Amino acid sequence: MRWNGVVNALTLVALAGGGWPVLGEPLPLLLAETEQGQADVRLYLVSEKLDGVRAFWDGQRLLTRSGHAIAAPEWFVAGFPRQALDGELWIGRGEFERLSGIVRRQTADEAAWRDVRYLVFELPQAPGTFRQRARALHELVSSAGVPWLRAVEQIEIGSRQALERKLDEVVLAGGEGLMLHRADAAYVTGRSDALLKLKRWLDAEATVIGHQPGRGKYAGMLGALRVRTAGGVEFMLGTGLSDALRRDPPPIGTQITFRYRELTDQGRPRFASFQRLRDL
Repeated sequence: MRWNGVVNALTLVALAGGGWPVLGEPLPLLLAETEQGQADVRLYLVSEKLDGVRAFWDGQRLLTRSGHAIAAPEWFVAGFPRQALDGELWIGRGEFERLSGIVRRQTADEAAWRDVRYLVFELPQAPGTFRQRARALHELVSSAGVPWLRAVEQIEIGSRQALERKLDEVVLAGGEGLMLHRADAAYVTGRSDALLKLKRWLDAEATVIGHQPGRGKYAGMLGALRVRTAGGVEFMLGTGLSDALRRDPPPIGTQITFRYRELTDQGRPRFASFQRLRDL
């Protein structure tokens, strides 16, 4: 298997110092590959894929995946440990749009933040395997005693059939899918098959490069986004856009996530649908 993106010495120094050197630069986090039947599920710990906003706690502040500070209320982070944490801000299944609006505010909406939880799944500074880090994470979160700070449950699944049953259970309840993390993996960053995502739909990221005006009931609003994938494939994306986004379209250059069933022979996504603005 491929083990890329091992955290480097500079990153470790930055973490140990309680913060990242430069705000606004993408953080070296672990990113998942797609599970397509290749994994021996017995080697992984499994958790629900959360429909939240990725957030890194550097011991002093919450940062987005893009390296921007999140304006969380002081009371929200007051009891967090000084140790670095990686996880997601989350409200509940299907609540991403409301959560995104809360997190994007430059001044914290104190009342709205009462609904937010920080669900953590990784200890970036900790040694050992992921199984060992997950145990240490549970102990650390428990000792902190902060009600909205929780460790994501990691379970063992013994077969492919059991994994499919668990996926069905989560999806039927309104969840996105599952995450599989190699139990014996050291801490790594970058895109790696140490972490796999399993969903009924595939997803990918693209950049907004244009806006197509709407017609009919969408007259005067956005009809579709013109987007370009990292591989250079351009297409129109009109399905899945909320009325709020149609009234206030994401600017050119915005990174978005879309979902799709499969790729055509020309590499174009089939049945593509807007999913979300990429983590801040």
